[in-house]
Amino acid sequence: MPTMLVHHKVSDFMKWKPFFDGHETTRKAAGSMGATVFQNIADPTDVFILMSWDTVENAKKFGASEDLKKVMERAGVIGIPHIHLLTEAGKSKA
Repeated sequence: MPTMLVHHKVSDFMKWKPFFDGHETTRKAAGSMGATVFQNIADPTDVFILMSWDTVENAKKFGASEDLKKVMERAGVIGIPHIHLLTEAGKSKA
């Protein structure tokens, strides 16, 4: 299953999070299988999101969508997000 890692800064996490949560239906309709949000301990405006996708193509299409760009802008995303598409290469027991 492909995974998308998104890293970006936000002006205010408490402002950004409702926009992210409110976009869940759109993500699911686009093929997202779920997401987990992380904050940098030293800087809570530094946000990381791991999203599982049904296909790489759907992940790419979603990441490039105008709708996503508009929501991120309204939510207070600062600068250009870093988006990486990943595939699991193995797990460690520790």
